[in-house]
Amino acid sequence: MLDLVIEQRRRDLGGFEVGRVLPAAKRRMVGPFVFFDHMGPVDFPPGLKREVDVRPHPHIGLSTVTYLFEGEITHRDSVGSEQDIRPGEVNWMTAGRGITHSERFEKARREGGKMHGIQTWVALPQAEEETDPAFFHHPPEDLPTLQTGGLWARLVVGEAFGAKAKVKTHSPMFYVHWVLAAGAQAQLPAEYPERAAYVVSGSVEVGGRSFAAGEMLVFLPGAPVLFTGLTPAVVMLLGGEPVGERFIEWNFVSSSKSRIEDAKADWRAGRMKLPDLDNQEFVPLPGDPPPPANPLS
Repeated sequence: MLDLVIEQRRRDLGGFEVGRVLPAAKRRMVGPFVFFDHMGPVDFPPGLKREVDVRPHPHIGLSTVTYLFEGEITHRDSVGSEQDIRPGEVNWMTAGRGITHSERFEKARREGGKMHGIQTWVALPQAEEETDPAFFHHPPEDLPTLQTGGLWARLVVGEAFGAKAKVKTHSPMFYVHWVLAAGAQAQLPAEYPERAAYVVSGSVEVGGRSFAAGEMLVFLPGAPVLFTGLTPAVVMLLGGEPVGERFIEWNFVSSSKSRIEDAKADWRAGRMKLPDLDNQEFVPLPGDPPPPANPLS
């Protein structure tokens, strides 16, 4: 039933920490999910420095999925979107052949406050890797919820448990937010060949073993999995149909190494449009020298 346990690796992004889970050395993907970061939790002070923001940067070949438990992030991108995301909402951004975006903590800068969420990347199937870039925001009403006994559940993306979220996806997948009371039980069905569960907070029992916050459980196919909340717990379920091997370099994902090299060249040469509402900064490729200072700034 249980194939692998992946421990998050904490990383300081210059003002707050994330727990990097995917890709891992022993498991690069789960279904189409190729990247999984647990952001925070952190309590920002008012007057947060802009260095903490995620400045404009590029993507290809994937969709980013941003989901918050606490806080607010302002998203801006090169297809003209500007959208605040709050807890229980979904930002789904499809990079396709190329998009750039930024993520700013504008509310925390004004007021301070907590930030806690998950960002994942979903690899596009090969036939869709060069699709047009697009951005979609979904309020909680677009995401089916269920409450029974000591379980509360929200279907964030895809199809599962007989429900379907309104978020447009490109391959079969599921992404679910569970809140378990202590002693409550819930079952992950066997309908997808690749499945995992990430413990956001609290602890759960699976197969007679206990698992705590920061651990991702990757399961073998073919059998349902029963969870029991040992304490009040938050768990994210994810997986789906595999889309094949993917290469990742910096923010680029592709089934082709040469396509990633092309994207790197485009970014260096300034051929990837920056967000109209956030085009005064440029993040160089890792290892490249920083851009020269603007003497007029």
